[in-house]
Amino acid sequence: MKSLGNFPDPFLAEIAGQPGSLRRAAAGLTDQLEAIDRLSSISPGGTVVFTGMGSSYDACYPAVTELARAGRPAVHLGTAELLHFRMGVLDQTSLVVAVSQSGESAEIVRLALALPDANRPTLLAITNEARSTLASIADVVLDTRAGRETGPSTMTFAASLVALAGVAASLTGTPPVDVASRLAREAEDAASTLERLLGDPSLPQQLADRLGGRDAVVLLGRGPARAAAEMGALTLKEAVGMPAESLEAAQFRHGPLELAGPELAAIVLATEPETIDLDLALAAELVAAGAAVLVVTREGVALAGASRIEIGGLARTIAPAVSILPVQLLAWKLATLRGREPGAYVRASKVTTHE
Repeated sequence: MKSLGNFPDPFLAEIAGQPGSLRRAAAGLTDQLEAIDRLSSISPGGTVVFTGMGSSYDACYPAVTELARAGRPAVHLGTAELLHFRMGVLDQTSLVVAVSQSGESAEIVRLALALPDANRPTLLAITNEARSTLASIADVVLDTRAGRETGPSTMTFAASLVALAGVAASLTGTPPVDVASRLAREAEDAASTLERLLGDPSLPQQLADRLGGRDAVVLLGRGPARAAAEMGALTLKEAVGMPAESLEAAQFRHGPLELAGPELAAIVLATEPETIDLDLALAAELVAAGAAVLVVTREGVALAGASRIEIGGLARTIAPAVSILPVQLLAWKLATLRGREPGAYVRASKVTTHE
């Protein structure tokens, strides 16, 4: 995208700003070792509850998966569901990881204020606004340092993934200094890969030509890749006004497979080693049914009839910051082709202040 010179709109500028946000978030962990160290003292037997709304909720998938893989009890709940229906899962041994770009979203603020004084869980805020209401109430705060953002979440999503990866590493026993140094390397790998992909100015048009003319769009992923699948569908809705659905790839076979055909565009995020063969087999079926298919994968995987983007062997907790890039570029290009101001809100707003 550097070849574009001055960016034509803020949304594309924010998409191109993601390598910088990854690096800032990783550097921020080094500056916040005291906060990371406090996490290591939290009861190892307590449940970790990850919560957020919209992109902040989506960003939690890799960290939840990482903790579960390590045997640490972890729950992933939308903040509204937790607030209104599931507060009973919280007690003094719990850690609530509340993710909010602004720290002012209606549900997240209400949740923070609703935590009881008796048997109160520990509240960790992950936010881009260290002076927000959420941060003022939290017991521990991690500033993502994503930078200013006005459109659909791009830089904040990437930076949140880094902070959440740091939380997962700390809670699974990695010393704070090692957390910071590891995340610095992993964030740099992801940032460099983003810069490589962003360096191809033809990519947005290629994606639009391949995927833009279909009636239905579905994004499929498993495990940590669900962060990119869910966030990608949200981005297409926000930036283009296009109906798009995200599904766990196995769930797609349980009914939605009937969508397969010439009117379907499918983005298959085949980045997880445990299930890559299953995901590629599904992608091949969709190609055979006439769907337009984009496969985002690690490397060395070819599928006849499908477009492919390789992201390399990135750390699983941060890889969604890269695998979502094709969807962001597709959303930007489709918005411009449809005469819509890319990333501009028509009915929603950047910060949702009422439920």
